Amino acid sequence: MSNFLQLIAELMIILVAAKLAGYASTRLKQPSVFGELLVGVLLGPSLLDITHFGFITDTHLHEIIYELGEIGVLLLMFLAGLELNIKDLTRNSRAALFSGILGVVVPVGSGILFGELLGMSFAHALFLGLTLGATSVSISAQVLIELKVLRSKVGLGLLGAAVFDDILVILLLSTAVAFLSGGGSVIDILMVFLKMVVFLGAAAAVGIWLLPRLVRLTGKLHISQGLTTLALVILLGYGLAAELVGGMAAITGTFMAGLMFSRTPEKSAIESNLHSISYAFFVPIFFVSIGLSVNLREFKVESLWILLAISVIAILGKVIGAGGGALLAKYSPREALQMGIGMISRGEVGLIIANIGIKQGYLSGEMMTIIVGMILVTTLVTPPLLRISFKEPKLKEKALPINPDSGEENVA
Repeated sequence: MSNFLQLIAELMIILVAAKLAGYASTRLKQPSVFGELLVGVLLGPSLLDITHFGFITDTHLHEIIYELGEIGVLLLMFLAGLELNIKDLTRNSRAALFSGILGVVVPVGSGILFGELLGMSFAHALFLGLTLGATSVSISAQVLIELKVLRSKVGLGLLGAAVFDDILVILLLSTAVAFLSGGGSVIDILMVFLKMVVFLGAAAAVGIWLLPRLVRLTGKLHISQGLTTLALVILLGYGLAAELVGGMAAITGTFMAGLMFSRTPEKSAIESNLHSISYAFFVPIFFVSIGLSVNLREFKVESLWILLAISVIAILGKVIGAGGGALLAKYSPREALQMGIGMISRGEVGLIIANIGIKQGYLSGEMMTIIVGMILVTTLVTPPLLRISFKEPKLKEKALPINPDSGEENVA
């Protein structure tokens, strides 16, 4: 069988499995993403290992599926930004700032302390802490979209906090690498910050001044699906610029691209067209690919308690840090809990930091496996916890006291 036919066969299996698992998850009153993540683990090397079935000979097949999934997360964050209004987002900037900062500081500090208790050197403990500080809000964004609360006070604050989180984690990572390598300086760190400012400023300027003109021009041209193609080009361009110019995650760039397009009159048409292709093909592949990258067989039994401890620290660090920031911004305790839970998932950002750590020699192979396990745990627990936190409590009807003389209920 040719490599192309092998790819087609695997994509068929992944898409069917993802949709069936998503359906089963919703029947169990859980978000569909929970089932898609879990079936990815089952299809991966932990159990079935579909990328090594008997008819699979293409050694690059796993990388192709992973990259298709990465396109899925870019589309997912673009659609999340497309559903929002910039003015609504700025109204929650205080909560986003506090939650974003404390949502990094608390888990990073806790991770460093835990690493020191394990007997790690400061450099190793520092990178462990940094992996705990990262947030991948794409999972939470999908759940909020399913629950139809993405534009709520919590949803807006959560997405804004994720942007501050991304900026702070990258700054801390750049500072740590410069400090540990001994070749960095204050100027180098300032340059990292300056690159972020340049990207954010340029992205906003293009979105405010150039993008509306491009949309109007494209609309006048007789091009098949011209506006949809323009949206794809812009979102990919923003993602590329976020990585190359701003030194930030590509998902931050595509989220900003979605925010810029949300200001245009053609927003609904673009959303409708991209929503279909995203959720029919790319987004399910993304969620399944997360599970495909995990091999539970590699976990050592003696390391299980470390995995559990780090996972608990990762979860509580975000709930306490991001939730505490929301409380400082005058959110209610329930809204603060929702914010904290929404920041739990680590996803690809945590993997990026861990990969840098292992390449620089600051993380061992065993610790890398534990971190991957932590990322899987935080990714799996976020959807059900978030759904539960948004569930409206059932109010019990209180029976009114009965007047013994009349045999009727007292009426206040």
